[in-house]
Amino acid sequence: MGLNDAFNYVLFNNPVSSTMWSMAAQGAKAAGLKPKAVTQTAATHTKAVVEQALPPLWKLLGVNRHIVRLAGLSGAAAVVLGAYGAHYHFTPKDENTQERDPKQIFEMTNRYHFIHSLALLAAPLARRPYLTTTLIASGMSLFCGTCYYLAFTNDRRAAQLTPMGGFLLIFGWLSFII
Repeated sequence: MGLNDAFNYVLFNNPVSSTMWSMAAQGAKAAGLKPKAVTQTAATHTKAVVEQALPPLWKLLGVNRHIVRLAGLSGAAAVVLGAYGAHYHFTPKDENTQERDPKQIFEMTNRYHFIHSLALLAAPLARRPYLTTTLIASGMSLFCGTCYYLAFTNDRRAAQLTPMGGFLLIFGWLSFII
């Protein structure tokens, strides 16, 4: 649903405004006016005004669009490097590596969840905001959801979905570039 559709819903199509327009139409009809024409003209006029006054946010960025693209590339790199760092063994090979502590998994997951929640705030700046929102929200659900599940239950059955969530997060960041 676009911004224009949202304004039309708020002003004309929701139950409260529909009731108010109906009451106004009945009053206008009693006064000898043609209420249906008035309502249609108001809806058409409002849509035209909204389209002129509120272009898509990515069009307002102009040359600053490059900053949003750079942020998308940086975010994707952060997710890729975070995944690499999470699986890289920083300890010497001869030591026994133990499984990750559930508290460490929780803290890492919570950090990724919070950072990507902030990234959702920037999604309207993307050229395709619904694509960006879908990718980041789906990635957060799969990646953070499975990691939270692992941290709380120590059950690894859902962990096979975690990489898919990570890839969706990477693609979400890259969607700022296109």
